[in-house]
Amino acid sequence: MVSKTDDIPASVPNCNVNTVDLVEETPDRKETTKATHRDPCGHSVDTAVMNGGGAHNLSEEESKQDGAGDTDGGEDSNEQEVIVIQDTGFTVKIQAPGTEPFDLQVSPQEMVQEIHQVLMDREDTCHRTCFSLQLDSNVLDNFAELKSIEGLQEGSLLKVVEEPYTVREARIHVRHIRDLLKGLDPSDAYNGVDCNSLSFLSVFTDGDLGDSGKRKKKGSELEQIDCTPPEHILPGSKERPLLPLQPQNKDWKPMQCLKVLTMSGWNPPPGNRKMHGDLMYLYMVTVEERHISITASTRGFYLNQSTTYTFNPKPANPSFLSHSLVELLSQISPAFKKNFTALQKKRVQRHPFERIATPFQVYSWTAPQVDHTMDCVRAEDAYTSRLGYEEHIPGQTRDWNEELQTTRELARKNLPDRLLRERAIFKVHSDFAAAATRGSMAVIDGNVMAINPGEETRMQMFIWNNIFFSLGFDVRDHYRELGGDAAAHAAPTNDLNGVRAYGAVDVEGLYTLGTVVVDYRGYRVTAQSIIPGILEREQEQSVIYGSIDFGKTVVSHGKYLELLERTSRPLKVQRHNVLNEKDESMELCSSVECKGIIGNDGRHYILDLLRTFPPDLNFLPVEGEELSPESVRQGFPRQHRHRLACLRQELIEAFVEHRYLLFMKMAALQLMQQKANKESKLATLTENSSPGAAVPALPSTETPDASCESPLEGKAEDIIPGLAQAKELAESLAAEDGSDPKSREVVLNACKAVGSISNTSFDIRFNPDIFSPGVRFPEDSADDIQKQKQLLKDAGAFMVSCQIPSLRIGISELITRCAKHIFKTYLQGVELSALSAAVSHFLNCFLSSFDAVAHLPADELVSRRKNRKRRNRVPGGGDNTAWASLTPSELWKNIVSEAQSYYHFTLHCENADQGVEKYSLQKITLLREISIKAGIQILIKEYNFDSRHKPAFTEEDILNIFPVVKHVNPKASDAFHFFQSGQAKVQQGYLKEGCELINEALNLFNNVYGAMHVEICACLRLLARLNYIMGDHHEALSNQQKAVLMSERVLGVEHPNTIQEYMHLALYCFANGQLSTALKLLYRARYLMLMVCGEDHPEMALLDSNIGLVLHGVMEYDLSLRFLENSLAINSKYHGPRSLKVALSHHLVARVYESKAEFRSALQQEKEGYTIYKNQVGEAHEKTKESSEYLKYLTQQAVALQRTMNEIYKNGSNASIMPLKFTAPSMASVLEQLNIINGIIFIPLSQKDLENLKAEVQRRQQLQESGKSVEDLTVDGPLELEDKIPMDVNVD
Repeated sequence: MVSKTDDIPASVPNCNVNTVDLVEETPDRKETTKATHRDPCGHSVDTAVMNGGGAHNLSEEESKQDGAGDTDGGEDSNEQEVIVIQDTGFTVKIQAPGTEPFDLQVSPQEMVQEIHQVLMDREDTCHRTCFSLQLDSNVLDNFAELKSIEGLQEGSLLKVVEEPYTVREARIHVRHIRDLLKGLDPSDAYNGVDCNSLSFLSVFTDGDLGDSGKRKKKGSELEQIDCTPPEHILPGSKERPLLPLQPQNKDWKPMQCLKVLTMSGWNPPPGNRKMHGDLMYLYMVTVEERHISITASTRGFYLNQSTTYTFNPKPANPSFLSHSLVELLSQISPAFKKNFTALQKKRVQRHPFERIATPFQVYSWTAPQVDHTMDCVRAEDAYTSRLGYEEHIPGQTRDWNEELQTTRELARKNLPDRLLRERAIFKVHSDFAAAATRGSMAVIDGNVMAINPGEETRMQMFIWNNIFFSLGFDVRDHYRELGGDAAAHAAPTNDLNGVRAYGAVDVEGLYTLGTVVVDYRGYRVTAQSIIPGILEREQEQSVIYGSIDFGKTVVSHGKYLELLERTSRPLKVQRHNVLNEKDESMELCSSVECKGIIGNDGRHYILDLLRTFPPDLNFLPVEGEELSPESVRQGFPRQHRHRLACLRQELIEAFVEHRYLLFMKMAALQLMQQKANKESKLATLTENSSPGAAVPALPSTETPDASCESPLEGKAEDIIPGLAQAKELAESLAAEDGSDPKSREVVLNACKAVGSISNTSFDIRFNPDIFSPGVRFPEDSADDIQKQKQLLKDAGAFMVSCQIPSLRIGISELITRCAKHIFKTYLQGVELSALSAAVSHFLNCFLSSFDAVAHLPADELVSRRKNRKRRNRVPGGGDNTAWASLTPSELWKNIVSEAQSYYHFTLHCENADQGVEKYSLQKITLLREISIKAGIQILIKEYNFDSRHKPAFTEEDILNIFPVVKHVNPKASDAFHFFQSGQAKVQQGYLKEGCELINEALNLFNNVYGAMHVEICACLRLLARLNYIMGDHHEALSNQQKAVLMSERVLGVEHPNTIQEYMHLALYCFANGQLSTALKLLYRARYLMLMVCGEDHPEMALLDSNIGLVLHGVMEYDLSLRFLENSLAINSKYHGPRSLKVALSHHLVARVYESKAEFRSALQQEKEGYTIYKNQVGEAHEKTKESSEYLKYLTQQAVALQRTMNEIYKNGSNASIMPLKFTAPSMASVLEQLNIINGIIFIPLSQKDLENLKAEVQRRQQLQESGKSVEDLTVDGPLELEDKIPMDVNVD
């Protein structure tokens, strides 16, 4: 890694530069509102890295005890531990049969099994699966770590030795060969199986990135670049084609090696053949149309003499006995040999991130018509091993609960232990999510028998593969008082949020159930692991803590109180008492619904965590309770269809943070007042320091959060001079009890004002049972209950007055959510055979301008002549055809009433066309949103929504229905702390140290999650940005390419984050001189953004500025102007005509006009920009001066041009013409502007500054060499120079 001054990019205008960067937002944004603005599709997107919903609330002491303390504060332990993880690698030689020995770099931590995986992926050894690795004729244990193997060292020779097959090994071999044959086939990604997903980056880069590119970069030879975008990408185009979403990758063209590979009907071998070593039989058809029967035996594979109708297992002559199927087929089929070799060459040329499985399945809402091929492995998976058995544990189901809980119990004392533990937790969770999803689909598809088959369908429960499944309906009126089916539908997601929160706090000894919520075909299924012994006893006997009837009967338990007490601070849950049916006071540290059950395994489980977070009073009218004025003004409380509306954890975090700033502000104001009193009236000190004198300066205790400006805007320290003193006071009070009484009084007043449950420190917690129907509290806690009610009202008010205004209402989001609610119940009445017809009819009613009632699909199984007679008699009869009577006007009427009743929003439209017209929506965007939300996959083609003569969709256009899955995302805590520390370093200007910490975080993330994960994506993005700032453009390109590929694979090809990753990659391509690729990437980003949200979006301004600048750089001035002027218009609309963003847009447009020699237009644009700068930042500001200078230059050029023109008019061809400067913009100046608009500023330094910087770097190096750490240097504050670097480089 280089230091800041080591490698300054040649393309940057001033050579004497230092760099500063707009650091990306911290991963665990506490204010969801800010994160929302980054999302180009108008609805909230989880920020790329999250901290597991609440783990960051641990106090510093707790997190340090947990071994997860911040690495930043001179805490050496983590740094020491990291060294342990990063033992130096070494090289071994591998000798495989029939190949030359080759070198392989390995790490001591790796297992032997990982070398197996490498060999099964390598081009020349990929066809081997059944082998052992031997060192000096000793077989290595697959699960041994390399460091534990005696004699294994640098240069050791490992031999690959073929081993005899078993039935299991033969099946694994066939499966592996099938996977190799499908190496480039995207059908698994389209079908959403085996964690395959799509990626299209390579289509646009054409192998042009980095060293592996097919052609090296061609510098900036402009004539080779075709800059014209497709018509539909240009600003103002109304065309929104769907086909470019999934461009055809030429590598995916099928390269056929075999026509058929399937299990033979002669399986399994009869007893006499087993004794000859036969394991199973295969049937194949080669490309040359040769039909062959193959025996898999203990010695390998050979041709036998069986045919389709005759069993003759004797070896053919010649038998071509080979240890691998590939070797056998290569001998008998020339086409196989040629195509398989070519296929593997192409497979290994693909970026690894295009091939690695993702941790959770990602589904695509569009797909082409893929040919359905014969596939023995797929068939086997569908009907055998996957229904109840996992193939890697032959013959037994996995005990999910035991696995989930055992991984939690692993040691966590040091970093290697924690990494091992978190990796195991993550792996089991992703396996459990996949199994639960598969089981949920099997349940809804009717493939699993209920454990209570006599009950009506909606009340049935299921067990499959050691997972318990229940449906989201109100069984036995359990939720009657809370909203019936609506409450039963909301409860599973609330419960999942509770499981997520308790899992993130991760208290030793407290266990939650594995929980996955799946929405599929209109039904909600909750999948849970099973507590040992729970099925053998009644729930009443099992529950020893909490209530099974929403608070009528309540029990408590000392051990549960002790365990839950440890979660109470991070989860902000207050310990409280409630009355049971005998009017006895019961102490709880959770909501009453939270049940404690000790399983037969002796573990303490908690379940039913649906009220972990306090209720949202804005949607919970309570008789006799008045909400705060802010809420009342906006029409709250409103009646919701269920009583389970609760505040999100992020809202609780934001509210508590807001209160903390308020607490500090109040303490500081009192301290200032005391100080003033001291100075003015020393004699009457005792009178004036009474509480009464201090308090009037404070906001009233009733509504301390009525205004949310000051604590949330900017740094509170800048606003309140005494804040630092107040912080010190709070810390000293926490440390010692017998402190100064006046100081204690200051804290006491501030605590009371903000609703803290402690009088000596800031501590806000909520009682989740407040306003729960049926819950009663003891009389002696009346005061506490009143305070808690007020706190809840304040939180509700905070949401509507501070948080909600920061969110944009997305009309398309609102419409599609309403449509999803209606679609859910619509689908429940559809039988399986009519599913595609019903879905296409619903989409037609929702989006098509065609206004006809659906025709029931002709029954495929009934001949046409007969069909005419029994037109109205559909098999099954009854309600199964009710879906066909839905009309567009009826559906839109329902959408409008749903918007009113659920969201209290009035939509003014009666059909799709009116909605599109009135709210400037796009039908393609609505189609994408409803498809993703409801799990619909449609055929990728151009749909004509506006035809009045035929419907847009037919039943053939509906390809699949996918599950929509919600599950827990276990976190890599240590990696996350490194990531945060790295960000903090970067913000302080220590780029090199920051970069090293982020690199370390990347290693740890990889260690826990494997290669693919959304948090690794965020890490790579930040690394790329740091590489770029520090002048390593090539490394920036490499890291950002990985970030784009990963974002496409784990989030989706048109996810808003993916669009942003494309933009970053385009910038780094431009900096590397790959102009054509940069433009292709920007055009792709623009197409995706048009699909996702249309042109009218603030993020589009930045994208168009980028495109306009690159086009300016390649002298496509007219095209450039179209994009830059569109950017100017969008910026003006969303940021106001006086915004600094608008000033910059004017400047960019002026530059293009200057290049076109249209100086009058350039002057006009730059004058606009100058006026904004002058009014906003004053004449003395650098920006205003720059603009003024540029105006002078443009005026000179305009005058010179006019003189020249006059001369020509006057003297004709004899005119003596002064040469005019018509210069193309330099790449350096374009790059400088690109950096500015993308939030990266290179700050020029004086010669003296540079000398200081060099001296400082040398001093640090000397100190490091003498054994002092760089951390020691920061005691006296950071380098003076860095104090001059402004950290906020937003242009607005």
